[in-house]
Amino acid sequence: MDNEKIKQILLDIKESSLDFSVTLTGKACKTVNGLYKPETREILLHNKNFKSENMLIYTAVHEYTHHLINEQQLEEAGGKYVPKFTRVHNQQFWAKFHDLLEIAEQKGYYVLSIKDSPELAELTEKIKKEYLETNGRLMQEFGKLLAKAHELCEKEGIRYEDYLDRILCMPRTSAKDITKVGLTQVNPALGFDNMKMLSSIKKPEDRQTAEQQLLSGKSPNTVREMMKKKSKESSPKEKLEKERDRLNKTIAQLTQRLEFVEESLAQL
Repeated sequence: MDNEKIKQILLDIKESSLDFSVTLTGKACKTVNGLYKPETREILLHNKNFKSENMLIYTAVHEYTHHLINEQQLEEAGGKYVPKFTRVHNQQFWAKFHDLLEIAEQKGYYVLSIKDSPELAELTEKIKKEYLETNGRLMQEFGKLLAKAHELCEKEGIRYEDYLDRILCMPRTSAKDITKVGLTQVNPALGFDNMKMLSSIKKPEDRQTAEQQLLSGKSPNTVREMMKKKSKESSPKEKLEKERDRLNKTIAQLTQRLEFVEESLAQL
């Protein structure tokens, strides 16, 4: 597979009106498999790093994703290259990258399959059933127990935050996330991290859509980006409700801080 062939494959996966070059360096590199230079629009692939063309295509699509995002940024900047100092491998990048990989699979340029490796297939099933799903169920039960502990703390006149801090010795944010998972109907087969993401989606229908996307093989970043775009399409009422919720949260935090300051001043 030569430079021009790889370029044609990338263009067939997704067209680009911004010209670019692909170069197989003929080298091995311990730090990176490939590199994209936005100023010169060059994709460099250290082909001595790869054991198969499949792995080469994966990296080529990765670097091409950088090119497509660069193209988008150039359009937004009126064609002038402006160096970006933000994190390049953000959620938007990974969502776009995984979308391109799916197209590459559909067109037969890239393969993600464990069928040819019975050992890997068996191990994957073990990981999913005995670890991801089992851990998901445990965290669901954990969340329900924390919710019950919260109720009992209220009943006994004990500050729940202090109970978390000095009895359970666990971070409040973790307790909050786990409790939300325990109180939300989500599929434990997805694993705790995905369950945590789903539990943050308020609308049951949106949560169900996101869950189905994950179960169908969409990456978490792709689902997050999908829900982010969907939230931007909210009605004016929904936007105002979200702003109200954010303001109420801020007010509660500031009120708590004010109480602390006033108590501190009273002791001086």
